[in-house]
Amino acid sequence: QVQLVESGGGLVQIGGSLNLACATSGLSFSRYGMGWFRQALGKEREFVAAITWNWRTYYRDSVKGRFTISRDNGENTVYLQMNSLEPEDTAVYYCAADLSSSLSTIPGRYEYWGQGTQVTVSS
Repeated sequence: QVQLVESGGGLVQIGGSLNLACATSGLSFSRYGMGWFRQALGKEREFVAAITWNWRTYYRDSVKGRFTISRDNGENTVYLQMNSLEPEDTAVYYCAADLSSSLSTIPGRYEYWGQGTQVTVSS
């Protein structure tokens, strides 16, 4: 059974930092591309960042220079380091796994999803 479990969310002030983690089990993690998405209240789920099996990365424009995606294949875990957080970053953050490892921004391209972790940036 494939499981993706996010952690590291919370309440932070403007300009603060959080490091999200997504621990996976039940899949050959090193073969998968991984992505982070987010969904704010009343809005559609949107792409944040992705990383391929061989460490190529891609980010949405609004987080470039502030967020960093990384992976630890030994721990079967993908991370999202978020710095200089803004109120617009407030959302539930989801990790997802994509066997094609295509750096896709489309949620439907990802086969497996976690349950999400809440990030709230207070003004």
